[in-house]
Amino acid sequence: MDLREYIRDIPDYPRQGIVFKDITPLFLDPAALREAIDGLSQYAEPLRVDFVVSAEARGFMLGGALAVRIGAGFIPARKPGKLPREVNTVEYALEYGVAALEVHQDALAGGARVLVHDDLLATGGTARALCDLVEQAGADVAGCAFVIELAFLRGRERLAPHDVHSLIVYEDE
Repeated sequence: MDLREYIRDIPDYPRQGIVFKDITPLFLDPAALREAIDGLSQYAEPLRVDFVVSAEARGFMLGGALAVRIGAGFIPARKPGKLPREVNTVEYALEYGVAALEVHQDALAGGARVLVHDDLLATGGTARALCDLVEQAGADVAGCAFVIELAFLRGRERLAPHDVHSLIVYEDE
């Protein structure tokens, strides 16, 4: 199955000059959704991770399902002010602004193996922030998994030396 058929381009969103990759059509089709989860799982299972950590909000959509499929726990990385206990926070730059993510301080411990997951890898800001949150806690990033990668934005380079796996790679704008 070619998952590219289930990705819709939305020009000039969220601002002029950005082409947003909409994965909603993939979520609407049960076979495409299953294919995406299967593809991510095939990468993740051999990594033997303890947790999948995903960014709010689109990362949550597949992150929890992926965690269940591979027998791992799920850690939500939330926007500031959404978690009720002590948190670790990291700020990062997006291709169109600045943001922050938080995880509970007690969500990760040293030695845990973690898969970083999000729906899309663009400049690598969000994924790098997730890796930083994992590493701040003393845990290890076992790999990074994405549905879509915009290779022309070179986000993979920001994640070095971590292994990166993407189901769909767009080489050109």
